[in-house]
Amino acid sequence: MTGEDFNILEAIQVAKQAEQKAEAYYADAAQKTKHPVGKQLLEKLAEFEHHHYDKLVELEESLERDGAFIEYEGMELRFDAPSEVRVAEDASAKTAMGVITLALDVEQQAEKRYLSLAEQTTNARGHLMFERLAEEEHEHYRILRNVYWNLNNRGIWAWPM
Repeated sequence: MTGEDFNILEAIQVAKQAEQKAEAYYADAAQKTKHPVGKQLLEKLAEFEHHHYDKLVELEESLERDGAFIEYEGMELRFDAPSEVRVAEDASAKTAMGVITLALDVEQQAEKRYLSLAEQTTNARGHLMFERLAEEEHEHYRILRNVYWNLNNRGIWAWPM
C-alpha cells in the first residue's frame, strides 16, 4: 500500500463516521416528523446515507485487502409519494425548516469532503467514485433546498421528482 492509500484510508474513516451521523440524524428527524411526505423524504435520505456508508466499508476493505478501488455505480433517490403536499399546521412547517436547515449543511459538507477526496485520488476508479458520491450529496442538497424554499414560501412539501 502506498502513502496515498493510508491517507485515503484515514479520509474514508472520517467519511464513514460522517455518513453514520447523517443517517442517524435523518432517521431521528423522520421519527419526529409528523407529516408523512416529510417523513418519507427523511427516511429515504437516511437509507441513502446508509448506502454510502456500506460502499465506503466495501472500498476500505478492498483497499486493505487488494490495494484496489471498487467500482461505484451510484444510486438514485426515488420517492413513492407525490412531490407536492400542503403542510397541515404552521408549527410543523417551522420544525421542518429547522431540520432541513441542518440537513443542508450536512449535505454541503459531505459534497465538499468527497470532492476533496476526488482531487487527492490519482486512481481513476477511485476518482470517479468520489466524484459520484459528491454528485449524489449535491443532489440531496438540491432537493432539500427546494423543500426549504417551498415550505417557506408556499407552505407545501415539494421537490422535483
